[in-house]
Amino acid sequence: MNTQRILAHFQESADLKLKAAPILAQPISEAIDLMFAALSNGNKILACGNGGSAADCQHFAAELVGRFERERFPLPALALTTDTSIMTAIGNDYSYREIFSKQVQAFGQAGDVLLALSTSGNSANVLAAVEAALEREMRVVALTGKDGGELGNMLTDADVHICVPHTRTARIQEVHLVTIHCICDGIDVALFGGDENE
Repeated sequence: MNTQRILAHFQESADLKLKAAPILAQPISEAIDLMFAALSNGNKILACGNGGSAADCQHFAAELVGRFERERFPLPALALTTDTSIMTAIGNDYSYREIFSKQVQAFGQAGDVLLALSTSGNSANVLAAVEAALEREMRVVALTGKDGGELGNMLTDADVHICVPHTRTARIQEVHLVTIHCICDGIDVALFGGDENE
C-alpha cells in the first residue's frame, strides 16, 4: 500500500514535468532574459513567497549569491523571507500583508526584478509586493499554479508569468523548483556561454 502511494507521487510529478515543459519553456526563457538584462545593468533580484515558496526564494537567492553549477562572481539577489526582525516588526506594527511590500519599497529600484512565488496566485502579501514593485518601475517574474489567480491579472506585458498547469500545491512547487534551476542555469549560460567544460 505505502509503496504504491509513493510510486504514485513520483509518477504524477514526472508526468506533470513532461506535460509542463513545452508550455513553460518560453516563459522561462523570457524570465532568464529579463533577469540577465537586469543583472547586466547593475540591478538586483528580490524574491518573495510563503511557506514552501519562501524556501524556494531562499534557494534561488543562494544559487545566485553563491553559485549554481560553476564558479563565477556573486550575483545580487535577496530573499525577502529571511529577516525575522523586519517581518515580525512589520507584521506587528502594520499587517502581515505588508511584510514583503515594505521591503520592496525599501530595497527595490527601477530596473530591479521581483521574483514572486504563489502557488495559488492569491497570496495577499505577494500581491502587495507585486503592486509595490510595479509602482517602482520594477519588472516581475511570477511563479504560480492553478489558474494564476489575481497575480496573473496584475502583470503587465513587460512582466513574465510562469503558471504551472496543475491544482495540487506539492506538484506546483516541484515544478517551481525545476523552473528555478532552469533560470539559474540560463543566467550562467548567458554570462559565460555553454557548459563549463566546453
